[in-house]
Amino acid sequence: MAACGLCRYMENSRTPRCRQSATPGPRGPPRFGESLLFRRLVTRSKPLVPAEPRSPAARPAVPDGVRIYAVGDLHGRRDLLEEIEERIAEDLAASPRVVRPFLVYLGDFVDRGMDSRGVLERLVVNPLFEGVPRVLLLGNHDLWMREFLRGQPIGASWLQFGGDATLASYGVRLDFTLPEPQRLALARDGLAERLPDTHRRLLAALELAWSCGDYFFCHAGIRPGLPLDRQSPEDLLWIREPFLSWRGNAGKVVVHGHTVSEDPVVRPNRIGIDTGAYLTGRLTCLVLEGTDVRFLATGEPATGPAGTL
Repeated sequence: MAACGLCRYMENSRTPRCRQSATPGPRGPPRFGESLLFRRLVTRSKPLVPAEPRSPAARPAVPDGVRIYAVGDLHGRRDLLEEIEERIAEDLAASPRVVRPFLVYLGDFVDRGMDSRGVLERLVVNPLFEGVPRVLLLGNHDLWMREFLRGQPIGASWLQFGGDATLASYGVRLDFTLPEPQRLALARDGLAERLPDTHRRLLAALELAWSCGDYFFCHAGIRPGLPLDRQSPEDLLWIREPFLSWRGNAGKVVVHGHTVSEDPVVRPNRIGIDTGAYLTGRLTCLVLEGTDVRFLATGEPATGPAGTL
């Protein structure tokens, strides 16, 4: 096992590390999607460093003494964010042994729900977990908002898929008496004026992926057949198929959101935890410790260990 063997992160990442990380190995050129627009949107995202694969026969695990809480897609539900964080705090307080916790948020903080502003503010303030390492990942909706503010021509599609709720949470009203180009430009100016600098910095700092032990965390999933360090930003943020149907081994278990399911999806190669919180009121948090896998959720009692993968 190379160096620490615990975590691999994005080069020069702001995200916390389980322990001192090894020097990143060589990496190939980034593979971006075919869309020129998307290549422009992700130019600021950092490349990944190679992830150390696990043996196919080994049960996936996180390092000894580490407990990871991974929270699914929030989509403007500050109320559910507060509830799940309280449950996490209670879970930590009830732990029979001292653990080193990590909080991982899988992105899509904004849109659809009615309090995107409140979600970002809660993440900035971080009232319950001072000193606890956090990983904030970029979701496709967060990218939409970020690039709308930069003046990219994506406003119509962003509003169609929930950006209107984000604007409303910042007190920005759409003027439908104006032609679309002027209406979008006015909305962008209004959002830029009302967006706190702390929210802007948080959006700019969101990461594409994070890895710890035998788990790889990203918003949407990966492209089957490509090494983890060669995944494109487009796939990490947007992919569904062929990833969802794939039964292969990426070397690590992929933990993701993006695709809604009634219950968490637990398979040998992936765990999906987007349970449609903005509609269902059920926000799911995956808890990883050793080889144990269990869940917390808003509005429900905690589940016991779901076994091992």
